[in-house]
Amino acid sequence: MKNELAQEYLSYLRVERGSTPLTVQAYQRDLADYLTFCEEAGIACVEQATREDIVDFENALFSRELAPSTVDRKISVLKGFYRFLVREGYITSSPCALIKLPKTPEKLPDVLSIDQITQMLSDPVEPTPAAKRDRAILEILYGCGLRVSECVGLNLSNLVLEEGYFRVVGKGSKERFVPISGAALSALVTYLNEARPELVRTQAKDEGAVFLNARGGRLTRQSIHTIVASAGLLIGIKNLHPHTLRHSFATHLLEGGADLRVIQELLGHADISTTQIYTHVNRAHVREEYQRAHPRAKCK
Repeated sequence: MKNELAQEYLSYLRVERGSTPLTVQAYQRDLADYLTFCEEAGIACVEQATREDIVDFENALFSRELAPSTVDRKISVLKGFYRFLVREGYITSSPCALIKLPKTPEKLPDVLSIDQITQMLSDPVEPTPAAKRDRAILEILYGCGLRVSECVGLNLSNLVLEEGYFRVVGKGSKERFVPISGAALSALVTYLNEARPELVRTQAKDEGAVFLNARGGRLTRQSIHTIVASAGLLIGIKNLHPHTLRHSFATHLLEGGADLRVIQELLGHADISTTQIYTHVNRAHVREEYQRAHPRAKCK
């Protein structure tokens, strides 16, 4: 992506907004998609784009049969980009100002039942460093509601286990303190005491990452995806995603009576509206239980 204004916007996101490298990379991909469209449509520079050009870009995205949520994201990126250009004085008005985002159907998150979680985490752990590490990861993803990136980024310096919490760096480099106890704490302590020393021996320099691979380096996001997917297959679930464990964490807390504001804090959501999706999940659960249990709730 060569456009200088786009590069300036990405620098703004990195330096002034404190966006994570992954977020900046995602914005870069979406802007590159738009710049390619501009080049193919004969738009000399992004400052000259009109509302009709943005509509054409949106239609082109739909013609590629992209999901509405994907189109929504790409247009949102453009809105932010052009707001930046207006603020910096490159243009006087945004061609996206009157563009409405495509309406996307509300999709409730996938959630495991408590029985499924129990089944997944009840088998004895094999006496290998990798098995103890994998169990600790599964327990933390479900027991603490971490994102994959947060789990990957955990360092030993983040842990204050004697007081029952650890520090997490989430989206936008925002920090929060997450409590840990019970099965998650037990699995993590077992991993740290019995498995991590075996893994770190394979690398001369210990960089302080909590979760290590077989070579002693920091575990990757893809590795955690593989660990979770493998655990899902053992209980008959294909393509189990780490975020499903995070959704299950929040849903089970709500079903157990936890306050929505507390769940917001635990998940690291900036806006309570993001957390409110779990109230819809909870209502769906209540309806299912009602239909299952009440003698006159079933259709004849």
